[in-house]
Amino acid sequence: MTGPVRGRPDAGGRPEEGPATPGGSPTGAGGPPEQRRSGLRNPEKAVRGLGAGTLALEALVLLLAIQPIRLVGGHLNGVAIGVIVALAVVCVVLAGQMGRGWAWYAGTVVQGLLMLSGLLHWSLLVLGVVFALVWAYALHVRRVILG
Repeated sequence: MTGPVRGRPDAGGRPEEGPATPGGSPTGAGGPPEQRRSGLRNPEKAVRGLGAGTLALEALVLLLAIQPIRLVGGHLNGVAIGVIVALAVVCVVLAGQMGRGWAWYAGTVVQGLLMLSGLLHWSLLVLGVVFALVWAYALHVRRVILG
């Protein structure tokens, strides 16, 4: 054999690019060619990263918001601080579980709980609304990319 065979990896570990077979399919089966909607190499991984990044950012913002809320006139008691820390921990745990289908539903529940925590302080409601909008956008992107 003088060169790499189509579909087998070359020296760099990538499949060789070449002309399609007469059937229009790279596999030569005669069916329609595969179409990737997003153009991403691994769309599932990209969507998981978006969800995990969103939840990780939310956890960071929640933890960093405790002190400014206390200093700007918020009277956060121990229960409110505990709720904020618990929500941040749940966000971090869910960020690590984004490969599982139920984690997206749980992330939606977390957004509702954060808005509900607005009963403890109005600024938590504002954070809840902002992150609910960001989460809705992440769900939209997930639906567009994965179909």
